[in-house]
Amino acid sequence: MTTVTSKEIAQFRSLLADYPQALEALDLIEDCEGDLEDATMTLAIRVGQEPGADNSEWLDALAKKWRTVICQAELREDLLNGKLQGIMTQLDGISTFPKILATPVLMYVFKQGWNNFCQPLDTIK
Repeated sequence: MTTVTSKEIAQFRSLLADYPQALEALDLIEDCEGDLEDATMTLAIRVGQEPGADNSEWLDALAKKWRTVICQAELREDLLNGKLQGIMTQLDGISTFPKILATPVLMYVFKQGWNNFCQPLDTIK
């Protein structure tokens, strides 16, 4: 189980204040007492997704599916400095990415550590 604190939720809320779907997702994450997997499953079901794996496995698989977008070299510096607007704009531009899931996926990656999460792509070069 991946849990975020109320302080982390508040931090993301301030960083993503211009994104209504992000705020909606943060409200649900807060309602789920910071449990990212539970919140993500609920959000996924709301948008017609049918997660088939265990909660933690599904969130991890979803994040990995979008790793190449999240870990783009031109966005990496922003991620490391807590600037999430660039990645949110990227994800908003992808029609196949469920926008409501961007926030829990980014929080999950944040908890994993940006460099740790992106490291498998760095070794491919």
